[in-house]
Amino acid sequence: MKSIATLLLFWLLCFAQARAELVIEITEGAEGALPIAVVPFGWRGDPSHPPPQDVAAVIAADLHRSGYFDTLPRSKMKKKPATTAEVDFADWRALRQDNLVIGRIEPNGPGGYRVTFKLFDVYQGRQLLGYVFTTTARDLRALAHHIADLIFETLTGKRGAFATRIAYVVSEGGPEHPRISLRIADSDGYNDQVILSSSEPILSPAWSPDGRRLAYVSFEGGRPSIWIQEVFTGKRKRVTHFKGINGAPAWSPDGRFLAMTLSKDGNPDIYVMDLAHDRLRRVVKNPAIDTEPAWSPDGRFLVFTSDRGGSPQIYKIPVTGGRAERLTWENGYNARASWSPDGRLLTLITRVGGNYRIATLDPASGDLNVLTDGRLDESPSFAPNGAMIIYATRYRGKGVLAAVSTDGRVKQRLALKQGDVRDPVWSPYYE
Repeated sequence: MKSIATLLLFWLLCFAQARAELVIEITEGAEGALPIAVVPFGWRGDPSHPPPQDVAAVIAADLHRSGYFDTLPRSKMKKKPATTAEVDFADWRALRQDNLVIGRIEPNGPGGYRVTFKLFDVYQGRQLLGYVFTTTARDLRALAHHIADLIFETLTGKRGAFATRIAYVVSEGGPEHPRISLRIADSDGYNDQVILSSSEPILSPAWSPDGRRLAYVSFEGGRPSIWIQEVFTGKRKRVTHFKGINGAPAWSPDGRFLAMTLSKDGNPDIYVMDLAHDRLRRVVKNPAIDTEPAWSPDGRFLVFTSDRGGSPQIYKIPVTGGRAERLTWENGYNARASWSPDGRLLTLITRVGGNYRIATLDPASGDLNVLTDGRLDESPSFAPNGAMIIYATRYRGKGVLAAVSTDGRVKQRLALKQGDVRDPVWSPYYE
């Protein structure tokens, strides 16, 4: 029982969080980033009533923070064309820009806008992409993220993930009067919304595959329970409230099942719940501490953390049960694993010396690639396109979020002006 108490204490101590929009700082970009100019979009309406969002600025910021693009500052733009006829490719070749994005915005009825954008290959002098969208003032920023996704995919061949969200847990008020909240925000930290507020800890948020629900652990009432909450309506349901540990919820890829850690029978084991019928099935039964389950993208396997070999390591087991296979052998501590969207890699926490770092593991070869250099990096979560991993770390005495590309070349930090933040998880794609 001492191990269970230690695990609960770890949950409580791993938890000091924040408020306000996240401020993103690029700390390391990829060499050879693609030069691109995103020109301010022309406004074809009343000059005294411009659109509420600078669409081009949002697009440029998205592309820049991906690390794949070197965006041209507006101060260096000699001209600001809004139509194809106004583009002189020689100007942009002189500025050594590979690609050019232009656009214009027009009024489209009360509160509506018509947004046109085009992407050009500067050196070939040809259009690569062009769309016309209608939208509202409320959705202008979301449209900008969508345009950035289209540009990103056209130029890199990878699907963009700017029009997605992150969930994270924040805390204010100090240890005597904590104010804990579960929040969601756009992938760039804007439009943060409180999903749940509490004076008790909230842990382990997990997105449903459709991005419409969050599962999480709440200590309301003084003991941990697993809840599922609808993001848009706030409707919530308590899924488990057993004695002991109720933790680490993880959705199956089809959204029908929830894997979790329960100690209702005295030992922390891995269970799967059929959500339609509230039926539990134990998948892993072992005298060791087994926790932190995560599903493979095909829904056939679970990975989890177990100390059955004498130290925390990652194991894999069929969802139907059976023999668990150990996946990690390097370093004396490996935990909190989850799969990349394509199923080729795992991201996890590994201990290097006395420091906890984010790494990827290739299960086929066993290769472990350490990506970060912090002292206490934790809670890694893949972006839905598999290009980046978001995680929690410490910076200047505060809990902040950070992100690193899966090859380790691109790094960024997402900090709050006040308070701490942790337990991030990236949303899936959603319609």
